[in-house]
Order: sequence, then structure tokens, then C-alpha cells
Amino acid sequence: MRKILLLLVLISKSIAAHAQSDTLSITLENVKYPYPVNFMPIKAEGQDIRMAYMDAKPATPNGKTIVLFHGKNFGGYYWKDVIKLLTDKGYRVIVPDQIGFGKSSKAFIHYSFHQLARFNKNLLDSLGIQKITLMGHSMGGMLATRFTLMYPNTVEKLLLEDPIGLEDYRTFVPYANAEDDYKAELKTSYESVKKYYQASYFTTWKPEYDYLVNIGAGVSKSADFPRYAKVAALTFEMIYEQPVCYGFGLIKVPAVLFIGKEDKTIVGKALLSDEEKAKHGQYKILGPETAKKIPGCKLIEFDNCGHIPHIEAKEAFFKALTANL
Repeated sequence: MRKILLLLVLISKSIAAHAQSDTLSITLENVKYPYPVNFMPIKAEGQDIRMAYMDAKPATPNGKTIVLFHGKNFGGYYWKDVIKLLTDKGYRVIVPDQIGFGKSSKAFIHYSFHQLARFNKNLLDSLGIQKITLMGHSMGGMLATRFTLMYPNTVEKLLLEDPIGLEDYRTFVPYANAEDDYKAELKTSYESVKKYYQASYFTTWKPEYDYLVNIGAGVSKSADFPRYAKVAALTFEMIYEQPVCYGFGLIKVPAVLFIGKEDKTIVGKALLSDEEKAKHGQYKILGPETAKKIPGCKLIEFDNCGHIPHIEAKEAFFKALTANL
């Protein structure tokens, strides 16, 4: 019995070590997504690039489409259970990997929420989709806000899950240019990613969250990682320099804001003193304040939950989402 237990421990350690040492391509070719991935070609700034997306169709369609925008440190892969929930209810679900993220091209272009929104509109046009419910998480919430402001006739309802950008980071986070951010990104490791995810995204870490770290850190061992790091720096610059919080009052579609009350996400947090960290990124305060800015916005809060309710508080989030589609 003792030998068996020892063997199991050794196997467990071997699996953990292997998970930490896996090298992923910067376009995640070796990461299996939950649904088939398609690609839309784009011509941008003289470059031929492509945008990856999943188009999950229900067995019994209700005629409606929901689009899911991922956060900065993620791709469409982490929407797996949300997609299944929605397709089971008859929705067609479109899940893009934004340019610069996931399986999409890591292009050296000027990153802006306006341009990313246009890419997504082109995707919907190519699929013949005219009306959508739009849900954005984290950075995807900033993009969903910009998309809604640009294309109000396309979005029938806006769902925001712990969006970043609820405050203007320029007003309290010290400026760092893309080169500074690039140097910081080059230091990425499995340990640094896991530490950040543990401290920033979840109230209590569970082994089932490790796959997020494996993907987030796996690209750092690719020979092409410098390109990935440069793009990550450019998108950090986009978030810092292009706030959307001043446009909340202009949203004219029904909106629902889902907030994990223990979320304390701040873009550029490492550049702040402990005193400044305590003043900002308090979603239990920012949530209600933001809901008041968006006309007619409904606020739904989750206790003991951090930055990703659709993973950490899945049952409660799914119930709330279902009730507010």
C-alpha cells in the first residue's frame, strides 16, 4: 500500500512538473478549444492577419445570438461552460479571440478599442448577424462598452462581467510606456502568472484553475514569446490610454453589471504603493457607482467572489445570467 501511495505521489509530481514545463505556441495551436475554431482574414495596416472565433450553434435555435468578449489574460477557451449553458437554451454563441489574443494573430498594429470593435463588427457582418446580446468580461467589458457606443443598433442588451476600466487608471497609476511594459512582460514565468492569478482573480485557489495558469504561462517558453510580450505591452497601453468610463452615461441599451464583490483588480497594480492599492480597484464600491452611471443598469453582486464569477461562482452566476438574458 505504501509503495502504491509513493508511486501516486511521484506520478502526481511528474504531471505537475510537466504542466509547468509545457511550451505553447503564441497562437495556441496546441491548446484545444471547446468548440471548432474558424478564422476571418483581416487586412490591417498593410498586414494580412486573421481573427479566430468559435461559432457554437444550438440544437434547437431560438433565433438569438450572444457574443462573448474575453479578458486580457484569456482567450475564448475559458467560456466553455458559459457557451454550453447558452446553446442549451437555444442561443447561437459567437466567441472571438481578439486580434493579439488567443489563437488570433499577434500583430504589430496600433491597438485601439475602436479598431477591435470594428473587427468584431466585420465578423458579425460576414456571418450575417444583425442583432446581438453582448457580454464582455474584464478587458472584454471595456471593448463591449466601446462596441455598444459605436454600434448601438446592433447591440440589444449589454452584459458586463467584472469589467476593468471602471475608473480612469491614468489618474492614479504612474505612466509606463510600451517599452517599459515589454521588459516587464519578458519576465513572465509559471510562478509569476500563478502568483498573480491567485492574488488578483480568485478569493480561494482551486486545482481546477491551474489550466488557466498553464495556458497563460506556457507561451512564455515559446521561441516567439518576445512577439507575444510586445503585443501584450501594446494592449496594456491601449487599456491605460483609452478609458471607457466616461462613456457609461451614453449607453442607450439595457445593461446588466455582474460584480464579484471581492474583486480588487487594478491595471498597473504593481506600480502602486500599498496606500494607493487600498484606494482603488474596490469593485464592491466601483460596481454600485458604475451602475448609477449607466442609464437603467441592473447591478448583480456575488459575495465571496473575485474577478471571474463565471468560473469562481459558476452556479450563482449561471442563475443570474439565465434570469437576465
